[in-house]
Amino acid sequence: MAGIPAGLPAGVRLSDHISLGVIARAVPPERVREVLAETGRASARERDLPAQVMVYYAIALALYMGSSTREVLRCLLEGLRWLWGAEAVKVAGKSGISQARTRLGEAPLRRLYERVVQPVATRATKGAWYRTWRLVSLDGSCLDVADTEANRAGFGAPGASRGESAFPQLRFVALVENGTHVLFGARLGRFADGETTLARDVLAALRPGMLCLADRQFFGHALWQAAATGADLLWRGRHNLRLPREAALADGSCLTTIYPSDKDRRHRQGGVRVRVVEYRLEGVAGAEPLYRLLSTILDPQQAPAAELAALYHERWEIEGALAELKTRLRGARVVLRSKTPELVRQEFWGLLLAHFAVRGLMHEAALKADEDPDRLCFSHAVRVVRRKLPLFAALPPSGQARPA
Repeated sequence: MAGIPAGLPAGVRLSDHISLGVIARAVPPERVREVLAETGRASARERDLPAQVMVYYAIALALYMGSSTREVLRCLLEGLRWLWGAEAVKVAGKSGISQARTRLGEAPLRRLYERVVQPVATRATKGAWYRTWRLVSLDGSCLDVADTEANRAGFGAPGASRGESAFPQLRFVALVENGTHVLFGARLGRFADGETTLARDVLAALRPGMLCLADRQFFGHALWQAAATGADLLWRGRHNLRLPREAALADGSCLTTIYPSDKDRRHRQGGVRVRVVEYRLEGVAGAEPLYRLLSTILDPQQAPAAELAALYHERWEIEGALAELKTRLRGARVVLRSKTPELVRQEFWGLLLAHFAVRGLMHEAALKADEDPDRLCFSHAVRVVRRKLPLFAALPPSGQARPA
């Protein structure tokens, strides 16, 4: 397993390296207290590392993937030191941190993610809308986790290559709000779990007024039906999909009906009416001969075929969001450090919450500057969050509120 440096880069003050104020705006303390109570993980007695502190610690781990667990805790607590003096803050050892994380478990972080992380674009957010629809995209990816027997048993691993044993991996699927890169509705599983299997639960996060873009591996009657949340869909179809033209439309698109199976097609049962947009990318290197899009938007006046064809390529916004998560926040060669599946899952939700905090900050900055959030640099935003001096009086290490 890759080594982890014991400390932060030389010359960098710890107090410059945590931004609980930013994190707490995205993940408010009252929400943390709620989920701890609901999951039965609130600290029953005063501890050096109470549950509320450990929730923020799990998020801070994502901001400091290259530092040791103890150094991350020191960063977190350094921002609170001015409230209680040097003697009031104790940095626990590696064993104490591990025990505190184990007491906390996955459930509070997952519940917190589900409650807090939602699309944030307003009507003023540039790049977030197509006509009246909020643009979102569906996709999945994998993350390397620490190479332990427990993680191999819990998650599995891809096949070895070049004589080297691959790291265990978790697989996840999520929706991204295209305009802000907020990753919401995520579900995680084992490496062997299919993306289409995980996607069924992810699609429950769609809402009316959204337009969801997805690539062809997700298309299928069952998933199409699972997305019946009131959202509209624009998904790419496989080239061999049977799509008889039932009604030609003025913009060159057509209407057809998709069925769960050939038997259902023969009996005309269980069908769903969809619109088909076909187009070619002339003169584009590596382009496929034909692209086929299927949409729930049946009226070409609401969404002309040429606009849908251009819009589909906005799906690559999710590739950018996944790259932020996998390389710019986590680090290209850094694996999730936790050694048990329960703590890996805790770390995963903390990673998504940290990404949400950074993306929320970027969205606010973009609105103030009247800019498209895509024009702001994610890596720079992460550096700003890390070095921003915290003002976070609501969360002492004892977990008790500070007296007025």
